[in-house]
Amino acid sequence: MAASAPTPHATGFPAEGRCGYYVAKKKRFCRMVAAAGRRFCGEHAGAAEEENARKRILCPLDPKHTVYEDQLAKHLRKCNSREKPKPDFFIQDINAGLKDETEIPEQLVPISSLPEEQLEILIKKLKKASEGLNSTLKDQIMSHPALHDALNDPNNGDSATKHLKQQVDGKHRKKNSVFQRLQIDIQHLCLNLALRCLVETYGARREEGNEEPSAKRIKNNKADKDLDAAAEDGGEGTVAEEWSPVAGIVVALCCHHRCDWRHYVGKDYFRARGLGALEFHYFQRMSSWATCGRRTAALEASSVPRTRDDESEDGEEHDGGGHRGPEDRAGTLPGFLPAEEKERLGRLCKLLIDQGRLEYLQRRGFRAALQRYADPGVSLENVLLTALPAQAPPADATA
Repeated sequence: MAASAPTPHATGFPAEGRCGYYVAKKKRFCRMVAAAGRRFCGEHAGAAEEENARKRILCPLDPKHTVYEDQLAKHLRKCNSREKPKPDFFIQDINAGLKDETEIPEQLVPISSLPEEQLEILIKKLKKASEGLNSTLKDQIMSHPALHDALNDPNNGDSATKHLKQQVDGKHRKKNSVFQRLQIDIQHLCLNLALRCLVETYGARREEGNEEPSAKRIKNNKADKDLDAAAEDGGEGTVAEEWSPVAGIVVALCCHHRCDWRHYVGKDYFRARGLGALEFHYFQRMSSWATCGRRTAALEASSVPRTRDDESEDGEEHDGGGHRGPEDRAGTLPGFLPAEEKERLGRLCKLLIDQGRLEYLQRRGFRAALQRYADPGVSLENVLLTALPAQAPPADATA
């Protein structure tokens, strides 16, 4: 493990009921809940003297977590990292972009290791390329009048108010509308096959007399490289079928630090501004600065016990309480920039990346827009990308 045994530190002591293991890499105590009568959580139980007789080893499916050696066989049967059956609409890397478009030098250093002069050059390029972009971002924060009294009730705390703003009731959906959760990275999603499966499923339900299928939320794994790839042509496994007309596109943008140049659809937009793969690589790293300044306060304010799932959720940066990116940990950010400036630069990085997506859709015949759909107090990831075809599709077109 990349941490030392727990010892007293200037940061204080673990909260009551929490694990007493000090994680040196994160410069804090583990926040997972320890079992009654135990000093450490299950993940760090090996550090306790009473647990030394049982050896913990790295999980062979995912080395990010450990397991007792004598329980390995049982763990492998239920580990969330085990390979799952592929759905019918899975085609490997169908939307992943071209492999020969890497263009990124092999030797890349973390932002924290960049010379100050080189970082200043990157910041100047960012500011020049993003001039005027803020004017394209409109506020479209909507609220229903029925929520007015509850939102203004002084008896509701901040947490309850935030929940009211976020909640959507499935009962308000249109009759006979169909929503299906596709548990697949968009990188490997063949949308034609997915739509065909959905139509077949819906038809079978109608034959059984269930006129209105149960609705499910559409949710894919959140990696922006997959979002970019969904619109990218030239995938190696493309299916030779005509696409049905698209009625509209709505994407809640997030996790820009997970973007990849190969999957990005805005390459032409970057190149037109004198930018390339190298700048994109550092801008996507710097995008995590947009939320870095509020995470500490958000975590300290939260009284909800954290579980192992919270600790291992490395891909999210929502609401200021998620995982810190590789350029986002204390002590790694350039010291010559104040926190407010880092946040502003992070937002510019996100906006520049999103603008490339917007222009791509415009070139494809869509009326696209970027807009803020939520208050920053609800979510720091509050930008929505919407697009409608310039010419409306026929009434019987499949969305």
